[in-house]
Amino acid sequence: MDVTLLYFDGCPNWRQAEDHLRTALRRVGASDVVVRRREVCAVDEAERLGFGGSPTVLLDGVDPFAEPGVGASLSCRVYRTANGAAGAPSVEQLCRALTETRAAATPPTILATPPSARPAPRRDD
Repeated sequence: MDVTLLYFDGCPNWRQAEDHLRTALRRVGASDVVVRRREVCAVDEAERLGFGGSPTVLLDGVDPFAEPGVGASLSCRVYRTANGAAGAPSVEQLCRALTETRAAATPPTILATPPSARPAPRRDD
């Protein structure tokens, strides 16, 4: 899984988001996943990346917390959490997003019946 934390330098919340993200990765058994940090410095870069404010977490290139109609900007982002508005997604929200992203990326398991377990063909003599 590719995990990227987008932020701008003036944002006071990106470090908290990174801490929450690392905690969530440990909780879902993915502590070996590398979190890439990427500083966003210009509005055109924010638009190109779909940066909806700082901090933004991308899981396999997708912002799981994106809200329709919110444009790109170099501003602080507000997340809706169970405890009200916050400057970063909660650990629980990140765990849910990580679990959903992993499930979507995992191909379904196809169980084949081994030949020895198949019933013998019927013979109508």
